[in-house]
Amino acid sequence: MPSWGEALLSETGDLRIRHSRPLIAPCILEEEIPVSADAAAGIREARRQIAEIVHGHDQRWLLIVGPCSIHDPDAANEYADRLFPVAKSVSNRVLVVMRVYFEKPRTTVGWKGYINDPRLDDSFEVNAGLRGARQLLAEIAQRDLPAASEFLDTTFGQYYSDFISWGAIGARTVESQVHRQLASGLSMPVGIKNRTDGNVDVAIDAMVAARDSHHFPSLTNEGAPTLFETRGNSDAHLVLRGGLRPNYDAASVAAAADALAVRGLDAGIVVDCSHGNSGKDPACQAECAESVLMQRRSGQERLVGLMLESHLVAGRQEQPTTYGQSITDACLGWEETVRLIERVAEG
Repeated sequence: MPSWGEALLSETGDLRIRHSRPLIAPCILEEEIPVSADAAAGIREARRQIAEIVHGHDQRWLLIVGPCSIHDPDAANEYADRLFPVAKSVSNRVLVVMRVYFEKPRTTVGWKGYINDPRLDDSFEVNAGLRGARQLLAEIAQRDLPAASEFLDTTFGQYYSDFISWGAIGARTVESQVHRQLASGLSMPVGIKNRTDGNVDVAIDAMVAARDSHHFPSLTNEGAPTLFETRGNSDAHLVLRGGLRPNYDAASVAAAADALAVRGLDAGIVVDCSHGNSGKDPACQAECAESVLMQRRSGQERLVGLMLESHLVAGRQEQPTTYGQSITDACLGWEETVRLIERVAEG
């Protein structure tokens, strides 16, 4: 016979949980796929340089470029192979960081990204996704190519954040207290996006919160529950990604810069040329980038960086039948990406 406590739990607890599976502890993956000494040095230096750019101490552009989301590590590795020499060729004018996003935020439902469903078949082999994500980041790091990623799930970052040089808090989580707390403890500069409707004030509120110290519960690298106390992230900064209308125009950027000044926030502004700023039309990313470059030339010193969604093959597909083409948002193709990187360097 079950005890009273067991009977009570069975009648009232986890009533809508169909099944549970254990996840590997982050420290085990770290042991299997470690950060090499050379990679660690490169990541630390990339974080330092990004922070210098964000705070206006380094006049180069920060350019975060890569697939909307990772679904094929082989294609991502080929993209990294192609991006590395381009990044080196413009490094005196532009710091290029590869976009390596493993989670896909959803307004309603849909494929949630490589970590959650790496086989794209609703099998949700999350342990395989975590291992594959960390392995890909290790391979990218060996090229001395900085990586960027969005932190959507508040625990997954424990499995791979040691490889990340630039992090993002997305438009759908910018008002979340737990994500603001998470950003305050992340080890890299974090870009915080405006809300999906275009509201910038909530992103600035999030910046203020992320720069402060917090106490919050999470998991250690050993997988044990713990209470973290953070120092605050002084490198939190604003990302304009558009909303109901684009917000990369001069008036919108000036308004955002003024709002940052009122709050005493010294960090620069990164413009996401995709999402609401492109209407999800990849061809519009170049127009956005050109406008931002012109504003910087005209004296808008708050502008420090750009984000582009790009893959080996232009556009998008519903099913992964074309190698190197996005299965989420439509992306720029490789040739156009190179031209745009070179244009940013010239600008």
